[in-house]
Amino acid sequence: MEKITCFLPCRQGSQRVPRKNIKPFAGVEYGLIEIKLRQLIAAEEIDEIALSTNDQEILDYAETLQSDKLRLHKRAEELSSSATSTDALVAHAHELIPQGHILWTHVTSPFITAGHYDEVVRVYRDMLRSGYDSLMTTTEIHGFLWQNEKPMNYDRTVEKWPRTQTLDPVHEVNSGVFLAPAAVYRELDDRIGETPHLYPLDKLTSHDIDWPEDFVLGEAMLEKGIIDLLES
Repeated sequence: MEKITCFLPCRQGSQRVPRKNIKPFAGVEYGLIEIKLRQLIAAEEIDEIALSTNDQEILDYAETLQSDKLRLHKRAEELSSSATSTDALVAHAHELIPQGHILWTHVTSPFITAGHYDEVVRVYRDMLRSGYDSLMTTTEIHGFLWQNEKPMNYDRTVEKWPRTQTLDPVHEVNSGVFLAPAAVYRELDDRIGETPHLYPLDKLTSHDIDWPEDFVLGEAMLEKGIIDLLES
């Protein structure tokens, strides 16, 4: 199979959690970026990591790792603001990785470990042979979901309050992993294809650090030993 390259976008200047990507996290000196780079370097199924950031502090730290798998890119400021669209980053990712397969992930998913990445890539290969053209991770929601003042995932004319175990789950995209051939980026201007396989992760593994309370909860999970960040 062609090369698997990780695209790791990591911009400076989080508005919700200042220095979120590199501030200490549960005793880890360089925080989320240290955790994620250690995980990706340890992942056997990932051939290369393209770190794209406008944060010189992150680039300086990454250089100290001296990993042959790591390719550093100083991202232009016009692609590094809070207003930068995902569509613009899709084009940027393809510019950096024009061939092979692109695994897009984020430092804000610290509990997706090297072992998870390896398993996702193995499943992706199987799914390509089964007719899917890409993969993305999701979180399954088993609950009473309503939209536009009516149920989304059950029929109240059949049963007003079915057992939650019997409800059809709704998949929430958790942005942990998007995995697709570079050709999808080129031809569809997207990080998933037309027939993506949905790969569910449990709520702890998919915990995303976006808001201050997410940071606090993530630190508590790590400090309590709920999840090993480098488990295989």
